[in-house]
Formats: sequence, C-alpha cells, structure tokens
Amino acid sequence: MALINSVISWLMKKRIHQIELFMKYPHEVQTEWLRKLVLTARNTEWGRQYDFKSVLTPEQFKDRLPVRDYETFKQSINRLRHGEQNILWPSEIKWFAKSSGTTCDKSKFIPVSQEALEECHFKGGKDLLSIYCNNHPETRLFDGKSIAMGGSHQIKEINNELYYQGDLSAILIQNLPGWVEFMRTPNLSIALMDEWESKIEMMAAATIQHDVTNISGVPSWTLLLFKRILEMTGKRNILDVWPNFELFVHGGVNFSPYKEQFRLILPSEKVNYLETYNASEGFFGIQDRDGEDDMLLMLDYGIYYEFIPPDQVGREYPDACSLEQVELHTNYAMVITTNAGLWRYLIGDTIQFTSCRPYRIKISGRTRNFINAFGEELIIDNAEKAMAVACERSHAIVAEYTAAPVYFNGKSKGAHEWLIEFEKQPDDIAFFTSALDTALKSLNSDYEAKRYHDLLLVEPQIRILPANTFYQWLKHKGKLGGQHKVPRLANDRKYVDEILQMMSGN
Repeated sequence: MALINSVISWLMKKRIHQIELFMKYPHEVQTEWLRKLVLTARNTEWGRQYDFKSVLTPEQFKDRLPVRDYETFKQSINRLRHGEQNILWPSEIKWFAKSSGTTCDKSKFIPVSQEALEECHFKGGKDLLSIYCNNHPETRLFDGKSIAMGGSHQIKEINNELYYQGDLSAILIQNLPGWVEFMRTPNLSIALMDEWESKIEMMAAATIQHDVTNISGVPSWTLLLFKRILEMTGKRNILDVWPNFELFVHGGVNFSPYKEQFRLILPSEKVNYLETYNASEGFFGIQDRDGEDDMLLMLDYGIYYEFIPPDQVGREYPDACSLEQVELHTNYAMVITTNAGLWRYLIGDTIQFTSCRPYRIKISGRTRNFINAFGEELIIDNAEKAMAVACERSHAIVAEYTAAPVYFNGKSKGAHEWLIEFEKQPDDIAFFTSALDTALKSLNSDYEAKRYHDLLLVEPQIRILPANTFYQWLKHKGKLGGQHKVPRLANDRKYVDEILQMMSGN
C-alpha cells in the first residue's frame, strides 16, 4: 500500500501544472471553452434554433441566448428523459442527476453527459486530491480506504434502452473506474442503497472493519454515520476507530455551524478539512489553501461562467458580467453554460469573489433562499456568520436550524422565528438571542435599519427543538440522506409551519 500511495500521489501532483495555467490565463481559458461549447453543439436542436454557427464572441452569445432557470429548461429535459437525443447536447444523454439542493417538493433532473462526467465531475475529484497532495506531501491518504456518502439511483427502460436517474453521488460511484473501487468502502450494494436508515446501519457495520483515511459528504449525514459508529464500537471518538483518518471533504452547506461538532468527534489537529463546490450541474470550486474559507474557481471543466447582480435575476437578458468584469465582495447569481447542454442556466446560488488573481469565491446564499419580508434582505452568509458568533459567545453548539419571517398581525410587529436544534444548549437563551441579533445587525445594514428601535422588526424569536426533530421532518418528507439538507432561510413560513405542525401531531 505504501508503494500505491507514492505512485498515486505523484500522479495527482502532475495536474498542478495545468491548474496553474488556468490560474495564469483565466480569461483566455474561459473564452476558448465558450467557443468549444458553441461549436460542439452547433447542430443540436438548440444550436440550430439560436444559430450557434454565427456566434463568434461572448457578447454575441449574451445577446443571442436568454438566461433560463430549470422551469424553462424542463420541457427539453423531459424529452431527453423520454429517449429523445441531440436536443441540448450532441452526445447521448442517459444519466440524469436528481437535484436535492433544498427540501422543495419538486425534484430537478439535470442531464449528465459523458463529457460532463469525465471532463468536469471526475476531473474535479482528481483535482481535489491533486491539490491536497500538493499541500500535504506527507499524506498517507491512499494507504487506507475512502468513504463517499452517496445516494441512490433508479433505472428505467425506454424503447429497449436503459436510462438512469438519481443522486449525482450515486451516478459518480456507479461510473468510477475499477481501481477506485479497490480504494473505497463499503461495497456498491450498500453504497447505492436508497433506504437511508438501513443504509447508515450497514455502512457503519461495514466500514469499521477497515482502515479509513478519508470521507466525503454533506456534514449532517456524515455526523450521523460517525455517531452510529461510536455507538456500535463504544469508542470515544472516530480516531479511536480509524487512527489514520486525515481528511474530510465536505460541501453542500456552510461548514461553520458544524465545526465544533467535528472537532469533538475528530479531536486532532492532524485531521484536515477541504471544501468543494460540487453540484448536480457541475463541479465548480475547490478549497486550495489550508486555513482559508474560499475556493478556487475551476475554469477548465467544460463550463463557461457568467455572473448577474441579484436585482437582475428574473430578466431574460440581464447585464451579465463575464469573469474579467466581476468585482470583489459583491453578490452575484451564478449562470453556467456546460458540456451537458445547460445554456445560460441560472443555477440558483449566489457567490462573492474574494480574489481575482487567481479567481476565488465563497458561496453567499441562494437566489431563493433568503428572508426579505420587511426589506431586510437577510442572506445565508449573514445567518451563518451571526450563528457562529452567537454560539461562540454563549458556549453553544448548533446541530441544525431554519428561520422564517413572522408577519405583522394586528398591532404586533414583524420578527424572524428561528427553529434551532442544539447539540449543546446555551447557558442563557436570552443572551444567545441577543448575541445573534447583534451579530445580524453588524453584518447587514438593512436588517439593522429595520431593527432600529424595533421600528419594523422586533428581536428574533428562538424556539428550541428536541433532538432529531429535523431528521424526523426530512424522513417524513422522504428526504433522508445523500445531498438532502435543511434549508437555512425561507421567505415564507412553509418549512417552519410544517415542522411545528409535525411536532404538535397535527
């Protein structure tokens, strides 16, 4: 295994030179990828409709094609799911990633081409290992096994052809090369199970038998596996089970609220954490520096990027910025054009650039995941930072939370209601509430203005939930496991009221 570790580490580091090239020539790389994408798809249905053959510049591309969300793509994607081809992309589409970015009722089915699998998703997986090996030349990562907290997929037959749909993680696991299968645990029969509670049981039982060095997944579900393993083994922490564990690769949600829980369950400075920005639509970013909370925007994965000010979201032809036009520390909605046929697709995330040389980003929220019931424009980035401050000041640890507006009612003023499940409750809930409120004011001037002298908003209302409430809610909605996660903010009371009704037994 030591020899295998050395060889794989050496191969991974070779990619660093190519990463350095797109860091040095970002605009040229992006312009060339747009040219390749348009040229490749010129004879598809969409290519003919928008006359891709005559699109020669990024400006012509922006003028020709409207920005679209999933709803406006859905008809074309549904045709692909029923066996039609050459609509959005010329190569055959047989895989569809079922997107579960929120707990919304509708599922999205994102087309995944062979090019997207190889040039984007798999390339991203290799690159995160390349970056990690380059930053940690002493790594023994490949001496042991790897765990991927994947979902499940389903197979359907149309006209004697097989089509696959499911979580992106399951699609990737199903298509991994054989040598990778040798390095991972548990086996496919467990990794692709769709009943999450049984899956956690079987994953825990299977993986404790191996020397696991790394795991990748959403923090909340990874913690669930860790806690079950500790229950089974009677050990104090995960390093007592896997003494050579060194890396947790995470994404999907802000990691800040989970840091303290992971510190307790992985009590060693030798354990490293690496964030990725990997969605059903593509692999976008990798944390390339230890101790930083931003990610390198990966520019050579078959994706062309554009960025829209949030106040222009919803326009078909917004004033979209190309990479060279963006400004630092400004919220943008991200728009992508991909090698799976998503043309000027509004992914739904908002990001901020922390650096332009090279281009690094932070996820700041969702275009539809915020609270703005009273003009306060509270985004996830505000909420996560304020929650971290409140926890630090009150010695609390938050497991999960969600928040929603409390609307005017007669003479009563508005507020935000926070449903919080604590791993460790604060010593004083009133102090915690005040600390959260004060932090939000310092982070968001609009919130501060609405809170001034309780003008429109009164102090946040904190409701402490029993342990496992969010788990039971997700289970009730059929959203256990994989990429499913609790929505942090909502501009209506749908989620909050559902949880409260479930607790009351109605």
